[in-house]
Amino acid sequence: MVDTARARKLSVRIKEIVADMLRRDVKDPRLGMVTVTDVKITGDLREATVYYTVLGDATQLQESGMALESATGVLRSAVGRQTGVRYTPTLTFVADVIPEGARQMEELLEKARESDAAVRANAAGATYAGDADPYKHDDEDDE
Repeated sequence: MVDTARARKLSVRIKEIVADMLRRDVKDPRLGMVTVTDVKITGDLREATVYYTVLGDATQLQESGMALESATGVLRSAVGRQTGVRYTPTLTFVADVIPEGARQMEELLEKARESDAAVRANAAGATYAGDADPYKHDDEDDE
């Protein structure tokens, strides 16, 4: 098992290398506006999962995924050259779902805000069904 600090440093370095290679050297026309969001590496440093997002619709996401898969060998070679580790980790590309989840969460929060505003609007003109103060007080009993 490898030190977690070393694994974390290596994952950050892989993220930088892959992002730089995608920006400079990968010339696949299918590759859209790809952002590398995170890299997770196994404890034995042999497998790295690269998470990415793509600006655009589902078609562009799919095409960019195919472009990344075809460029995996070039990217892995660059990672091996620039990291200097004994065993170059295999790269697996996974589309990051966090931005989509965040968008859905924002929509749900907006619906909750609208619902709260409707309840507040209904409560603004509301009056009590009975007396404003339904409790007996001691000073009334003395009369």
